[in-house]
Amino acid sequence: MAIRGISHLTFIVRDLDRSARLLTEGLGADEVYDSDDRQFSLSREKFFVLGGVWLALMEGEPVERSYRHAAFALDDADLPAYAARLAALGVEIRPPRPRVDGEGQSLYFYDYDNNLFELHTGTLAHRLAQYRRGQ
Repeated sequence: MAIRGISHLTFIVRDLDRSARLLTEGLGADEVYDSDDRQFSLSREKFFVLGGVWLALMEGEPVERSYRHAAFALDDADLPAYAARLAALGVEIRPPRPRVDGEGQSLYFYDYDNNLFELHTGTLAHRLAQYRRGQ
């Protein structure tokens, strides 16, 4: 018996269609399901696949902002293009936090409903190696 990985991530959003555009146009997710007028869960929902991860958006009232976030991996060279796409969609891109050299770059942004996302170019192995070096 063992956990195999993450099944899915669910985000509560006020405007399901607007947030769907953010995932598809901004991040390149594939929309795979829309409940439309049917309700099988707590509210209307849409499902997406992004980088092999199942993402669910459900209509509801957003939460307060926090540093709790989901981070998606990408290559350094792709970060500027994603920054431009996200800026064009009007999301709030946050200033970068202080970084340890070699742990990768990050782009943090809040969606329209206070959900925080990160696009990150580093890996856990790189970060731990830098931390062991004390840098």
